[in-house]
Amino acid sequence: MNRKLLDILACPVCKGRLHYDRKKSRLECHQDNLAFPVRNDVPVLLVMDARPLEPGNK
Repeated sequence: MNRKLLDILACPVCKGRLHYDRKKSRLECHQDNLAFPVRNDVPVLLVMDARPLEPGNK
């Protein structure tokens, strides 16, 4: 994930900072407890595609 892109992306729910999990290929919003997928190096920031974070991933 490009660092400059990550710096300007925000959670579509709370507008907060997203954290990139390289191993799971997703962007995580710890405030909303959501994970957004990254497919083919493109972040998919659609709420309908988000999944809840598992306990302990904060």
